[in-house]
Amino acid sequence: MADEKDKRKNHIRRAVALQYQPERSQAPIVSATGKRWLAEQIITLARENKVPVVEDDNLAGVLSSLSLGEEVPQELYEAVAAIYAFVMEADRRTSGE
Repeated sequence: MADEKDKRKNHIRRAVALQYQPERSQAPIVSATGKRWLAEQIITLARENKVPVVEDDNLAGVLSSLSLGEEVPQELYEAVAAIYAFVMEADRRTSGE
């Protein structure tokens, strides 16, 4: 139990926003990234604007090392595609299709 508490105490919250415009780039790009307070602001802003939020600490950690405007590297396509598939399914369900 103490180990889990220590992990949470040492955990740094990260957030990464991705944008995908196939006519402009081959892969999604990083449009925002932040940790701690800024991560919370990114998440809050996304939720306020009804942008789906997917929590994946490992992927956020990797993506947060990318620069703003940088394309997601090919080795992360599968993980990012799974998120986009989840978001598209959620949008489909909420729109009543």
